Amino acid sequence: MYNKIKKMNLLSENIQQTNPDENKNLNLTGASGVLPDGLIRKLLARKKIQSLDEITDHQIQPASLDLRLGKRAYRIRASFIPSDNKKVLECARDLIDHEFSIEDGAVLERNCVYLVELKEFLELPESIWAIANPKSSTGRLDVFTRVIADHTQSFDKVPIGYAGALYAEISPHKYSIIIRENSRLSQLRFIRKSSTQSEQQRSVISDRELKRLHTKLSKISGFGLVNGKARIADGLQLGVSLSSHNGLIGFKAKHYTAPIDVDKIGQYKANEYWDTIHETDKKRLVLDPNEFYILASSEFIRIPPEYAAEMVPIDPTMGELRVHYAGFFDPGFGNTDDLSKASKGVLEVRSLDVPFYIEDKQIIARLKYEKLAEPPTKLYGVDIGSTYQSQGLKLSKHFRD
Repeated sequence: MYNKIKKMNLLSENIQQTNPDENKNLNLTGASGVLPDGLIRKLLARKKIQSLDEITDHQIQPASLDLRLGKRAYRIRASFIPSDNKKVLECARDLIDHEFSIEDGAVLERNCVYLVELKEFLELPESIWAIANPKSSTGRLDVFTRVIADHTQSFDKVPIGYAGALYAEISPHKYSIIIRENSRLSQLRFIRKSSTQSEQQRSVISDRELKRLHTKLSKISGFGLVNGKARIADGLQLGVSLSSHNGLIGFKAKHYTAPIDVDKIGQYKANEYWDTIHETDKKRLVLDPNEFYILASSEFIRIPPEYAAEMVPIDPTMGELRVHYAGFFDPGFGNTDDLSKASKGVLEVRSLDVPFYIEDKQIIARLKYEKLAEPPTKLYGVDIGSTYQSQGLKLSKHFRD
């Protein structure tokens, strides 16, 4: 095992020993904001993003890059964050219980923690940093996954100018899962800061700008950032839908199920993994402690082409629950003037420690909108095979409709 760790550390060192003057000769300046697909391709062409294998076109989303699992995985005793003078595998050395190959597939057991090397690695210029999120399908399986970078004391954050390897920490909660080399559980967004922004400062738009944008879109089509009145306070507030035309309002994860292969689409029967939740006369729901629910927002959501959005954790003062483990919305999500084709936000909900009571349309999450550095060349939707466009209440793509 020590030889394997030493080999991976040497790989990381080689990544960082590329020409240090190369970044100075690159013209990657421009407007601040999230980089769309065109600029991600530019980073690829200039080898600011690299990979052990060729990066495929399917990995490049309108404003993010899907990350692929490598060949090796480690079962570890506990989660950790590397110190600022250590690499990930150096910190993991005393925590590794088992090292194994995932080339031909492997089961990750629920309630265990794993560390998996990623195929992509970075050599970012001094104006760009990155944020990782689980992909939507990952979050809807209750798989908690975070990206870790060497010498970085936070999860899912890759600092400005970072040069080195990336790793995924994976902890399945309700379901054991099957993964393999090239499985995609996480996505990476790249953010360019302006000369006036401090390191890792975001281009999140203000509440005043959000109200202006909602009003502008509403006047054009009658459908703004949401249908009806927008509740805006520290972002766009979203309620939970506990009513439905067909009576179905949510799903609750079952216990003791068979593993789910993350690469198999439409292969599983929902009733073998989920209990259905139906509307009651009082339109309310009591969340059981430490159970996992799939619910939907009461609003239809729109992400205009010039923006991306992130669903952020609920304010702890608003309740003892966690909402949305994934939380990134690409430009173009729900972007339609036709409400019959509009998209709701699917909420991944877990009550913490105590039972928690929620009511129909109760505020349960917030969306933060962020400007793109320039318009994307493609938008989220049917044309690029996006799974969750025009969604209502919807399980992950692994289950049959």
